[in-house]
Amino acid sequence: MSEWMKNVRKTEPYIPGEQPKADNVIKLNTNENPYPPAPGVKKACREINTDKFRLYPDPDVTELTAVIADYYGVNESEVFVGVGSDDVLAMSFLTFFNSDKPILFPDITYSFYDVWAELFGIPYKRPALKDDFRIDINDYMEPNGGIVIANPNAPTSLYEPVSDIEKIIAKNSSSVVIVDEAYIDFGGESVLPLIHRYDNLLVVRTFSKSRSMAGIRIGFAMGNPLLINALKDVKSSFNSYTMNMPAIILGIEAVKDDVYFKNTLEKIINTRNRVKAELEEIGFMVLDSCSNFLFASHENIPARVIFEKLRSENIYVRYFDKPRIDNYIRITVGTDSEMDAFIEALKKIKKSVDIC
Repeated sequence: MSEWMKNVRKTEPYIPGEQPKADNVIKLNTNENPYPPAPGVKKACREINTDKFRLYPDPDVTELTAVIADYYGVNESEVFVGVGSDDVLAMSFLTFFNSDKPILFPDITYSFYDVWAELFGIPYKRPALKDDFRIDINDYMEPNGGIVIANPNAPTSLYEPVSDIEKIIAKNSSSVVIVDEAYIDFGGESVLPLIHRYDNLLVVRTFSKSRSMAGIRIGFAMGNPLLINALKDVKSSFNSYTMNMPAIILGIEAVKDDVYFKNTLEKIINTRNRVKAELEEIGFMVLDSCSNFLFASHENIPARVIFEKLRSENIYVRYFDKPRIDNYIRITVGTDSEMDAFIEALKKIKKSVDIC
């Protein structure tokens, strides 16, 4: 080993869902929105003045911040914008989790949380979800250096009521509680109104899922101005110009068309509910989803077998080879035609296994 290797920071990286390179793929493994962004986004793409690319973007992301604040009914001083919610969350870990006490997040949740904790040297503890994959709020009443809760949770798709989340926030006034609401637009009630009651609450959202902008990378946080200013200070100490100019322009257009946004959500929710029922008809146990994906386990066929057989048919779902969830597949809700093909493929798999 070279001498310099001794000083290299080592961490187990987050592994995202596979991005297949082949054509004619049904891609249901990364929770992307199957529908395009709002029409105004496409129009703005054609009209972007590329001469401005020689200039640095607005480091305060003023215009996009104003649009987000107006849409959600908060003050501009209560909004922080970053390059996808991953950027916002990573910056939040770096900013708020600076204690000798462990931060708390569930054992089954978004698998980037422990990666950031390891990367930044933050002690952490992962209380186990209950057998039904629900949070036990009593696990979050002990001394801690911060709390992170994805709601609805990933990969389980389950939503915890605001009343339970509020109990956790209220009990932990001496630490920051981050509620990651990447999927909240697909079901459930947001805890956002609580930011005016609790100065330790940070709500994180993304444009990647419900607003069909995963390729543009826009995320944001809302909370007390003291939290937002602390985030801005750390961000400016790391990289002042994180949000590029096209993302700012296109993000504004994505928020403007609320009718398109609501119609797209309705289509995804309707497809999700239909597919859940169809999966149950062919022997799947499907958790109640408040997200744009389903978490399912078959009564007879191992999840890995289903995953591999679907992949051989160019249908990609997500499989987690991890304790407690290694017999589940996570299925992003695609278009109706994509989900019809997916269900037909599952029926063929079931028939072939039954014959064997």
